[in-house]
Amino acid sequence: MQELDELIITCPYCGEALDVLIDTSAGAQQYYEDCAVCCAPILFILSEDESGEMLVDVKRDDE
Repeated sequence: MQELDELIITCPYCGEALDVLIDTSAGAQQYYEDCAVCCAPILFILSEDESGEMLVDVKRDDE
């Protein structure tokens, strides 16, 4: 079953705050989602810490 969490991230390109939905039920993953403001491809990196909490990191495509 999909578990979606709503997060506010900052676009690494234009600096705008974006409201995004993250599927935390799939575990560690990487995927691209375009910024809703500037349309640049944001790399989302999801990982789990030692306690099982999901961590979300966003990066530019060229980093």
